[in-house]
Amino acid sequence: MKLFQQITIYLGVSLLLFQCSAEQPGAELHEEIRPADIQTHISFLASDDLAGRETGSPGEAKAAGYIAKHFENFGLLPAGDENTYFQEFRVNMSILNNPNRNDTSQTGTAFADEERITRNVVAAIEGTDKPDTYIIIGAHYDHLGTGKFGSLYNRDTTSIHNGADDNASGTSGLLELAHYFSENPPQRSLLFIAFSGEEMGLLGSRHFVENPTVPLDQTLAMINMDMIGRLNSNKLLIFGTGSSPDWDSLIAEANIDSLSINTIPDGTGASDHTSFYNKQIPVLHYFTDTHADYHRPSDDSDYINAEGQDRVLEHVKRVVISLNSLNEGQLTYTEAPETQSRDVTMSGVTMGVTPDYGFSGKGLRITGVSGGGPADRAGLKSGDIIIKVAGTELEDIYSYMKVLNSLEEGQQTTVSVLRDGREQAFDITF
Repeated sequence: MKLFQQITIYLGVSLLLFQCSAEQPGAELHEEIRPADIQTHISFLASDDLAGRETGSPGEAKAAGYIAKHFENFGLLPAGDENTYFQEFRVNMSILNNPNRNDTSQTGTAFADEERITRNVVAAIEGTDKPDTYIIIGAHYDHLGTGKFGSLYNRDTTSIHNGADDNASGTSGLLELAHYFSENPPQRSLLFIAFSGEEMGLLGSRHFVENPTVPLDQTLAMINMDMIGRLNSNKLLIFGTGSSPDWDSLIAEANIDSLSINTIPDGTGASDHTSFYNKQIPVLHYFTDTHADYHRPSDDSDYINAEGQDRVLEHVKRVVISLNSLNEGQLTYTEAPETQSRDVTMSGVTMGVTPDYGFSGKGLRITGVSGGGPADRAGLKSGDIIIKVAGTELEDIYSYMKVLNSLEEGQQTTVSVLRDGREQAFDITF
């Protein structure tokens, strides 16, 4: 049975979740995407009151209620479980694999409570001409809480990790696009999903693709937004372009704002688009790159470039509009390069750096260095390109991780980097 035949009346959702958000600030109701509304959403989601939105926590529940309330205000149809906006699932918190987007070695973290209930937040807009085909737009809304796992904050005490860019920015983009398309109904149906559990291993998106509320075989594409709030030097990264031969032309045609777009063909990576690519759905992943505040308490709303994010969302909006006008049989799935799908789990030492995932040259370029970590103690800096570790030349991030997996805690060796075009060697102790 089709989703829109199933939905006859909104019967009510978890009252507690809506009560959590009822008195919270929201964007004004209007047609266009605006930087001021982007900032309003992020300021709420990344406030200390939500305590870092850790998966299954009260703060994350408040965020879920905020998102669902806005979906309701925009007139979107509930598309979760049992005619609600929520798709619940359970998370075992006792031991968590943590495939981070960095070189941390943590493979499991003990929590006092072994199981939590969390939820994706799901809403739909019915298409005017082709309601039986879907475009999915997604962003994760969870973050690291107080940094008990996944943090790059090299301190003994825990601190709230507000995750303004990661990923209140993507969540605010989801809300703004939902608002825009509610006022400008698309030809194809749109499904908006705020995922939980992304930081713990893409748990929410994996749950959705295994328990979809719309037919995946009738899904044209999935567009993911993760860390889109720090547009710098006009630079936008878009992953997944190799998942369909039509993506490059659609992206180019939508770029009327002269963004400096770097397209990466890989269909997989450390965000929720991977779950859909693995179901042979064409994907795009929007990303304004890592920074020194990634997975640290300093990822706050003060550093958000709302005007830049507005430009990113305008690009996403134009791509969605173009997708709506495609004929049947266009945007076919193709198998993309598999470099991102290789195992990135660290089992050896860590250096304490944040990689530049958009770097396509030889070696690994650094965008951030953890204070007090091995790289910091050795004198490495943001912008350095690591080209050799322990005598082994590096091709990419994966050869870097392979070398580190062969080293041991306390071992001393050398690291060679390119800095300002000159090769320099540094002694490092792990």
